[in-house]
Amino acid sequence: MNFKRIANNLTARVLFAVAVGVLLGVMNPELAKQMKPVGDTFVKLVKMVIGPIIFLTVVLGIANIADVKKIGRVGGKAFLYFEIVTTFALSIGLVVVNYTKPGAGLDATLLAKGDVSAYANQAKQMGFVDFLTHVVPASPVEAFAQGEILQIVFFAVLFGIAIVTMPGTGAPLTDVLEKILEVMFRIVEMIMKVAPLGAFGAMAFTVGTFGLKTLIPLGRLMLDVYTTMALFIFVVLNLIARWYGFSLWAFLKFIREEILIVLGTSSSEAALPRLMQKLERYGCARPVVGLVVPTGYSFNLDGTSIYLTMATIFLAQVYGKDLPLSQQLGILLILMITSKGAAGVTGSGFIVLASTLSSVNVIPIEGIALLLGVDRFMSEARAITNLIGNGVATLVIARSENAFDDSMRETAVTELAAARAAGTAG
Repeated sequence: MNFKRIANNLTARVLFAVAVGVLLGVMNPELAKQMKPVGDTFVKLVKMVIGPIIFLTVVLGIANIADVKKIGRVGGKAFLYFEIVTTFALSIGLVVVNYTKPGAGLDATLLAKGDVSAYANQAKQMGFVDFLTHVVPASPVEAFAQGEILQIVFFAVLFGIAIVTMPGTGAPLTDVLEKILEVMFRIVEMIMKVAPLGAFGAMAFTVGTFGLKTLIPLGRLMLDVYTTMALFIFVVLNLIARWYGFSLWAFLKFIREEILIVLGTSSSEAALPRLMQKLERYGCARPVVGLVVPTGYSFNLDGTSIYLTMATIFLAQVYGKDLPLSQQLGILLILMITSKGAAGVTGSGFIVLASTLSSVNVIPIEGIALLLGVDRFMSEARAITNLIGNGVATLVIARSENAFDDSMRETAVTELAAARAAGTAG
């Protein structure tokens, strides 16, 4: 066994770091809680480059298309795909939770609770109209400073269209932006060197704070959520990928480092820059990657959709509320709207859940406090499903636009396999 090669492999290092984080959280919870800044710092490092990378990728993608109608067509296809697949995700969650009934027979008074007042207050302020107006930034600088992905995309689209439609050529400007994008991806490579530390810190804090014992009372819900997301990935997304000529398993192997980073940090954003870079290497045209991935992170949250449906019906079961099918379908429609309204908001899962419970007015909004203890452990599944869902969406849109290069995919897979074998993949 070549230990040096294993030590240089990002996959192995992240897995080891996650395992050590879990071990520390179990053996010394107090020390593990102090690891929070380590995980938070890594996520902040990644978020530092997300805004510039999204802006540059979208602008250069539009500049390369140089056809405003085609830009609109790609965006339209993406939104149609997002709505169809999100509806599938919500429906699958609804079917499974009704069949398995993880909340039936649970005594709400015996479950650990947490303070959810902050989420409830934010839910009151959240609305779809507010979300739409929020897409337009008051200042581009503020959008970058706050890491508002949709606002950055909005400004980048305007900037890119302006380059395409202005008199003369925008080549000198795009050449400069290309070089800046290369620099940003080089920074990402540097940040990924400390990815194992970030995964360790985040996992240690999670286990140390919430403890594995919190999983026992709600273990059935966790098992059902994880199983449902696995079914969604390996059945629904697999069938979609096959229909468009892709092997889902081959794609998952290609992005396995990004999946592990998300597993360790519970944040799909932590892998966003690398996912965009790898999708381009895999054969997707930059314009498609630039438009689909950032918007997908707000509008194509498959994992979050599954969780929200199951959590809502779970709470109804806990409180003994027998909801008829018509009311459950109404909840599904509400979630289709409210899940968009919380895009990019910290703690959006709980905010959407609180907003939905307020709209239904059947299940006590305080019920979401029962989920706080296990939410962090389920966030990994949500984030990984969101990551994979957006990757597949990009492949599908690229293929439908004849903007996918199969020869690039073959080259990328071969090169990455060789790098992993040599222990130099990062």
